[in-house]
Amino acid sequence: MDKIRIIGGAPLQGTIPISGAKNAALPLMCASLLTDETLHLSNMPYLADIVTMANLLAQHGVALSFSPQAKGRSMSLAAANVHNLTAPYELVRTMRASVLVLGPLLARFGAAKVSLPGGCAIGARPIDMHLKALADMGAQIDLRDGYIHAKVAGRLKGAAIQFEKVSVGATENLLMAASLAEGVTVIGNAAREPEVCDLAHCLQKMGARIEGIGTGEIRVTGVDTLHGCDYAVIADRIETGTFAAAAAITGGDVELLGARADLMQATIAAFAEAGVEISETPRGLRVCRDGRISGTDIMTQPYPGFPTDMQAQMMALLSLADGASMVTETIFENRYMHVPELMRMGTKIVLHGASAMIRGVPELRGAEVMATDLRASVSLVIAALAAKGETIIHRIYHLDRGYERLEEKLAGCGANIERITSRQSVKVEAA
Repeated sequence: MDKIRIIGGAPLQGTIPISGAKNAALPLMCASLLTDETLHLSNMPYLADIVTMANLLAQHGVALSFSPQAKGRSMSLAAANVHNLTAPYELVRTMRASVLVLGPLLARFGAAKVSLPGGCAIGARPIDMHLKALADMGAQIDLRDGYIHAKVAGRLKGAAIQFEKVSVGATENLLMAASLAEGVTVIGNAAREPEVCDLAHCLQKMGARIEGIGTGEIRVTGVDTLHGCDYAVIADRIETGTFAAAAAITGGDVELLGARADLMQATIAAFAEAGVEISETPRGLRVCRDGRISGTDIMTQPYPGFPTDMQAQMMALLSLADGASMVTETIFENRYMHVPELMRMGTKIVLHGASAMIRGVPELRGAEVMATDLRASVSLVIAALAAKGETIIHRIYHLDRGYERLEEKLAGCGANIERITSRQSVKVEAA
């Protein structure tokens, strides 16, 4: 199993290109199931999760082609010949976003069989809201043998859906399903994340009738058919924030090419409170820090609040702050698994239920640590960049799910980082 080796202490200097957003690209790929015409997506990241989704769609019968380009990769998806309505366990178990095929399959073909999803082990993320909303639209839902069995007689029917809490995945599934439903669907307490808005804008280009994008109430008037289109994936705001934390913790000065400030105002505000300057440039965002890191308090919230996907990275940064900080996680109940690993590097963190008290230390020390999920993995990378000595990060396959060419991008700005590829040894017995 591959590892990453980092010798900390070098301030990051230079430029880092920001990839297309994984969390936008995955639902956009699923949207291809809604039409028999071709959907062309540009600015696509090349990640393990993208490959998993491509494999899932291919086994449904979607024809895919993936082309590298000078300014970002493109993918074409043609779902004219879908022949399989089952999303199998072996593909769905590794990635929670796989459940996003449920709404499109049900809306276009009237049936779907989808394995209950997996993904990072960061707490319970039930899909009850997805299923209840689809049932309210006329679907018959049956859970058995680890699968969601869904079917509908004729078309899904528009309905008034009021989510009990904000759910990005449920909002995305319902947006796609409602686009081909009969009548009007109103989604209350809808997610407002930029990735949800990106999906809605793409659906509009495909012919969907959607109002209220970016608000807590989305109104979808169903149409008979959708068509293909060309669409560019938005920049990854979480990757942007991750590299901003890396630049800040090392006292560096980095320009993040293609980054968009309008997608991450709460994150930028949190960095400002911590003493990190983020400013817009003609090419993206510049991140720099001259003085000490300041302690600050952060609470994760649905967009436009501070994102849960930046919690671990910010905790690594605040480990070196002057004074104390408090981080409170309100989205997932099991998202502090990186804390014991950060403490191996010398952080002082005390957990109190959903909150973590961080007392800044003068320095971090390199250590052997283990990644537990995608964002936890990269928080260890951030801490290691500032730590004295060598850090070895194990189980980095989590990183490959969400960060493209991470080592290359950091090394290009002066980081002493390398991937150690394990090779299985073969023992040869004497004859």
